[in-house]
Amino acid sequence: MNTADRFRAAVDSRDLAAIEELFTEDIRLYSPVKFTPFEGRPMVMGLFGVLLRTFEEFRYVGDTAGTVRTADGSATDSAVLVFRAEVGGKEIHGIDLLHFDDDGRIKEFTVMVRPASAVQALGEAVLTGLVADGLVQA
Repeated sequence: MNTADRFRAAVDSRDLAAIEELFTEDIRLYSPVKFTPFEGRPMVMGLFGVLLRTFEEFRYVGDTAGTVRTADGSATDSAVLVFRAEVGGKEIHGIDLLHFDDDGRIKEFTVMVRPASAVQALGEAVLTGLVADGLVQA
């Protein structure tokens, strides 16, 4: 089973420990609700704890694989996982773009979602969760 399939299975089962072992120590997560990335495994794992509590009816509905250039300009293997979910009664359509290091671990993670009203609901819910967990200040 490749990393994208393992990640998908870990999310489906809400297994934070399995998700964590797939991330590099210096993972960067680019969010649709924050200009700068979440950086480092502890922060990204904190975010995932919030996301797993926040998303309702989360499900992956498709995937594709290929190569892409990361933020530092290097070409890397990648996968796109297409998902659907709800947050605060708003339906979200989105993708998770996973970039892998040479060992197959996730080193860069980009989330894109639509529509704008769902992005706003997601941003508010995630901020509330991050503040509640002490990961950011209000």
